[in-house]
Amino acid sequence: MSEKVALITGITGQDGSYLAEHLLQKGYTVWGMKRRSSSFNTSRIDALFANDRQEGNPHFHYFYGDLTDASNIIRYIQEIQPDEIYNLAAMSHVKVSFDTPEYTGNADGLGTLRILEAVRMLGLTGKTKVYQASTSELFGLVQQVPQSEKTPFYPRSPYGVAKLYAYWITVNYREAYDMFACNGILFNHESPVRGETFVTRKITRAVANISLGMQKVLSLGNLDAKRDWGHAKDFVEAMYLMMQQDQPDDYVIATGKTTSIREFARRAFAEVGVHLDFVGNGANEKGVIAAIDRNRFEGMVGMRPDAIYTGQEVIQIDPFYYRPTEVSLLIGDASKARDILGWTPKHTLEDMITEMVENDIDLLKRNHHLMKSGFVVHNELEDIF
Repeated sequence: MSEKVALITGITGQDGSYLAEHLLQKGYTVWGMKRRSSSFNTSRIDALFANDRQEGNPHFHYFYGDLTDASNIIRYIQEIQPDEIYNLAAMSHVKVSFDTPEYTGNADGLGTLRILEAVRMLGLTGKTKVYQASTSELFGLVQQVPQSEKTPFYPRSPYGVAKLYAYWITVNYREAYDMFACNGILFNHESPVRGETFVTRKITRAVANISLGMQKVLSLGNLDAKRDWGHAKDFVEAMYLMMQQDQPDDYVIATGKTTSIREFARRAFAEVGVHLDFVGNGANEKGVIAAIDRNRFEGMVGMRPDAIYTGQEVIQIDPFYYRPTEVSLLIGDASKARDILGWTPKHTLEDMITEMVENDIDLLKRNHHLMKSGFVVHNELEDIF
């Protein structure tokens, strides 16, 4: 039996990089689609490339493409003849979707249609399975707690609305053309390679920066917002399992536990022995250092806590980060995935926060050392300083 061929859109993102590694370990040949950019943005998948310093993986390939370009999508699907397509590419920042609603709808909504229609037009409905990356933002103004596959949708952002179209067009093509097309309704999932503009990574990077005296204060928006946070490694495994079923279906993937942004920040700072108190209300709320565990700080950071002090304000509220319409509470019921796919998360929130904070401290120290030594590695440094 020949090895399977997978095509992953959004290959340079968090999920794309983890999924590529997962599928390569399963013996797949993996093709990744990435958008052309003038700046380096392949750091998450550099280890898979062959170059002068390493052999790379001979089963990994990539091409330039964009979900807004139908001819590009059709051409590569025709050439690659994939057994599985994982559509992970999207304009995925909820706040930014309010600023770029038309592009978000084009890429996130119609982009999914272009993939499904390409599979249909090319006569691949009996061969090629399609996975659509749906999102917990579909639930938006939640109609029940927790949210399951049967919970009514009520998106609260252009991103959520675009993903709603993508969800239903996937269902429609499955039913109209007998395609294997499924939706993974994934709740928030994070990791050390999460994009730096997403709130979890923004927090853990700030913990590293503030601990090393390279940042004074972290600006956040709605601290009361609650999310169901899991690890991206667990979630890409769920994607793979959905595509191995005999019949296509839609699944909620979540941990079943919800945590506020305030509590996430509290736990992240506690990783380095910095304990916070939150004082004030609304836009006037602040996070201040209540105590410092010197032994833990020195063990984690590798230096004395001279850059911080008790009473220091390290978190402030900036209304710029408020959304025009907020999603206050998301918590998923993944019992269907557990019962049918046999999927359960392996990573805890506590372990994930520890991993993210440790990684950001190590990354910052390594980059600082490179700069002092006169070596500049662009795709590691471009978003750090």
